[in-house]
Amino acid sequence: MAASNEIVSIDSLVSHSLSGSELEEFNRIYYGRKDNHSLEIKTANIEYADSNNFEVAAYDFPAQKEETRSPRVVRVGIIQNSIATATNKPIIEQRQGIFDKIRKIINVAAEEGVNVLCLQEAWSMPFCFCTREKQPWCEFAESATDGASVQFLKELAAKYGMVIISPILERDEAHGDTIWNTAVVINDCGIVIGKHRKNHIPRVGDFNESTYYFEGNTGHPVFETKFGKIAVNICYGRHHPLNWLMFGINGAEIVFNPSATVSGLSEHLWGIEARNAAIANSYFTCAINRVGTEQFPNEFTSGDGKPAHKEFGHFYGSSYVTAPDGSRTPGLSRVKDGLLIAQLDLNLCRQIKDKWGFTMTQRLDLYANSLHKAVQPDYEPQIIRKN
Repeated sequence: MAASNEIVSIDSLVSHSLSGSELEEFNRIYYGRKDNHSLEIKTANIEYADSNNFEVAAYDFPAQKEETRSPRVVRVGIIQNSIATATNKPIIEQRQGIFDKIRKIINVAAEEGVNVLCLQEAWSMPFCFCTREKQPWCEFAESATDGASVQFLKELAAKYGMVIISPILERDEAHGDTIWNTAVVINDCGIVIGKHRKNHIPRVGDFNESTYYFEGNTGHPVFETKFGKIAVNICYGRHHPLNWLMFGINGAEIVFNPSATVSGLSEHLWGIEARNAAIANSYFTCAINRVGTEQFPNEFTSGDGKPAHKEFGHFYGSSYVTAPDGSRTPGLSRVKDGLLIAQLDLNLCRQIKDKWGFTMTQRLDLYANSLHKAVQPDYEPQIIRKN
């Protein structure tokens, strides 16, 4: 449960405090457009979401009409969720509790015509990596082809004709039972078409993830689906501009950033990084954060001088979507499960490339040459000093 002193969202604070021309001007400056282009949600789905304690919101990102290309409109959905039961309950019970709530949210996503859906990092389990304990948490690890959560989502993907991205804790039985932080991509027929492993692993604060898994080995794959070319930049990778860059170079039109991050560490960065990546790379980004506060059975510390504690901190949700032109949606709640739907015209990616010319002027040859020199053991920084 979220602490009682947590505000619901910055977005709601502003929208309740301003109106008329003042609100329009705020929206223009902060979101990049005067009108957030809200889409109508079916009344039955709003009522269903309310009765099951999750938020649902939807927004549109249209593109200019073209003479030579038809619109390429796709609906994406991103889900932020809290855990469903206490972390001292049996593993199967914890996982099933999350399955039960996620099924309800995906049902609404399907009712609202979502084509591509992505869940948060390690969605089917508590974010236990702060504890440094191997048991029972490693029991959540599963096969990327037929694990419990993969099978659960394969059924829903096939049922609804929906591409689903499932970030899990992967157990790689073919390579010594190694564990990875992995996003599994399931196509609209319910078939696993590939996976991506987290490229950058944090070693900061309570994020003791390298106790469980190391950096991924899958490069920067882009998955060509019925609904566009998609990629997954998992959590901490959002702090690394070159990580975002490579997905763009490989042709991504939508990059999802499934995350789990807490208010005391990164919240001032949250609204900036995925948005900046969308601008710099002329694609859509979908930033997804876990929500709620998770308490663990045993105390832990992280060598930072702070007292031992049982909580990681408050996962502040606030999931949002950004377009290639830098305009963005309001964020979901900081304290509540939610589904954010965005209708995207993928033609906007090329239109913004033509307008701003960032890909034309990025000088990859220059930086490739400089970086090649920089990784050499005898590299000398290019600093001009007075004689």
